[in-house]
Amino acid sequence: MSFSVVIPARYASTRLPGKPLLDVAGRPMIERVWRQARQSAAARIVIATDDLRIREVAEGFGAEVCMTRPEHPSGTDRLQEVARVLELAEDAILVNVQGDEPLIPPAVINQVAANLAAHGDCGVATVCAPIHAGSELHNPNAVKVVCDARGRALYFSRAAIPWPRDSFAADPGVMPAGNHWYRHIGIYAYRVGFLHRYVSWPPAPLEQIEQLEQLRALYHGVAIHVAPAAAPVPAGVDTAADLAAVNALLAEAPHD
Repeated sequence: MSFSVVIPARYASTRLPGKPLLDVAGRPMIERVWRQARQSAAARIVIATDDLRIREVAEGFGAEVCMTRPEHPSGTDRLQEVARVLELAEDAILVNVQGDEPLIPPAVINQVAANLAAHGDCGVATVCAPIHAGSELHNPNAVKVVCDARGRALYFSRAAIPWPRDSFAADPGVMPAGNHWYRHIGIYAYRVGFLHRYVSWPPAPLEQIEQLEQLRALYHGVAIHVAPAAAPVPAGVDTAADLAAVNALLAEAPHD
């Protein structure tokens, strides 16, 4: 199985301007992400950006860069442009590794690519992790996913799904018993043919309500394979506090 990794990296960020170039344990964040991807089995790693500052830094540490248009509404749209510019085959597999995930485990990158390759009826593969705390279950920034018996996504939501009627009737803040709640982790493997179809579809009503781009795929009948992540996936960097937490973790462990 062969696959490529694309790392979308935008300079503009409301909470952390210039986020891909922020220092993470002595290196730009985007380099940390790229180094994690290099430890995977990917045959090719491409940083996709619309900013010349990111391009200059990325090429400086040896990365392949693809310049993309600035107006893309989502990372999926940006990936499709990369696939088109690079003239990738319809059946080629691309893994979307977020540019703010400097601790993404290489094993999880390999996992989503292998799961997509093994499930020809699916257009997308992704991963999830168990939810153990009520605070996370009710946090709208923690996206929840429910699946069928074969590991295909039924729905993604910012709400607590499934909704335990009796438990929440007794105490809406409690963490219900059982292992039925999963947080979606935002790493995806796609077939290029799916990406070309995806950008031809208008945003779906459910996608717009939840602000979750993967719902466009479900709305149009595309199967999404979901599996528990093969390794713990630390939180990405959205805020200054997240950045401090990642730097603290790296300060405690050996790194280059």
